[in-house]
Amino acid sequence: MGSITNEMLKLSTTGFGLVAALAWNEAVKTFIEDYVKPYTPGSGLVSQIIYAVIITLLAVTITYQLTVLKRKFTSKSSK
Repeated sequence: MGSITNEMLKLSTTGFGLVAALAWNEAVKTFIEDYVKPYTPGSGLVSQIIYAVIITLLAVTITYQLTVLKRKFTSKSSK
């Protein structure tokens, strides 16, 4: 029964994470459209690339840190 609960928790967390990511994506797109493009013509694509790089680095860093944390808990529980 515990594994079903764990899987349900993973799926619901992933689903909510996706919804949050889509909401933030739209917010950033709107910010770029409203505040960046009018003041710096032609920089919309550059802004989006910078945004994508920052988000990618953030996602990789968080994923790596969570993996390290999981390994610590796994090694402590196996002792």
